[in-house]
Amino acid sequence: MTEVRPRVIAIFGPTACGKTAVAGALRERLGAEAVSADSAALYACLPVITAAPPYPTRLVGIVPLSADVSVGEYQRLAHAAIDELVAAGTTPVVVGGTGLYLRAALSSLELPPPPAPGARERWSALYEEVGPEAAHALLAERDPGAAARVHANDRRRVVRALELVEAGSSLAPAEDRLWAEETRHPTVVVGMDCAAEELDRRIETRSREMLEQGAVQEAGRAWAGSLSNTARKILGLEEFATLAPEEAVESVTAASRRLSRYQRKWLRRLSLAATLDAARPPEEIADEIVALAGAGERLPPH
Repeated sequence: MTEVRPRVIAIFGPTACGKTAVAGALRERLGAEAVSADSAALYACLPVITAAPPYPTRLVGIVPLSADVSVGEYQRLAHAAIDELVAAGTTPVVVGGTGLYLRAALSSLELPPPPAPGARERWSALYEEVGPEAAHALLAERDPGAAARVHANDRRRVVRALELVEAGSSLAPAEDRLWAEETRHPTVVVGMDCAAEELDRRIETRSREMLEQGAVQEAGRAWAGSLSNTARKILGLEEFATLAPEEAVESVTAASRRLSRYQRKWLRRLSLAATLDAARPPEEIADEIVALAGAGERLPPH
């Protein structure tokens, strides 16, 4: 049987684990090009707060802060970028900490339909009118599987679940698999991780570096302008725009640590060629990834 060599390299790991530095080393070793799989990095005008890479990266800083971004829109952009690089014989290095975006970049997700015009506002108003328990009870009548996944107090997800069931879809897919399909191109996927204590230290260091690099000024300019719902949720934006500097650093550090715990759960769910120790120098990690790719390691189909 002919060995299939990976055409795409993907790196996933928690925030501040060093993914950007490793992807930079891979660019030099392979003449590769990085493609971001980070929901915040898509937005323009926030290079400090989103920790934008210091080298050219596809899908970084391309969306105005006034625009909402969906996973479906990101998937379209990511597929186009990856396909263009593969066709040119350049290795795409897909890198990020947003698990769903990584999945969307590498596979062809069957995404749920967008809400019908006015549906979100209508279901949001109902949630406020009848309260969390009654709204959740209504969801349980219409879609028991989705209701079992969502807590009554999770307003956003209850509203989204009601939107979906009205559109003939569900928040609970028939087959609950992380990777619903084969990757679109032969791909080696690696994870990066390190001890929680080291990760916590790196997160605090990065939060303080953001402050030194002008995060308060960057956030203030953005906060004073037109912001979409998704842009407002960028970690660090509201904190640096509205809190005293030291309080903002503490808040961003705490929120980033919570995010890292969630990302590590995603890491355990992915089918990886290897999980690499992020405490090592990025050049050493890059060399190991090159070796894995050269050996023809790839993501299992499911």
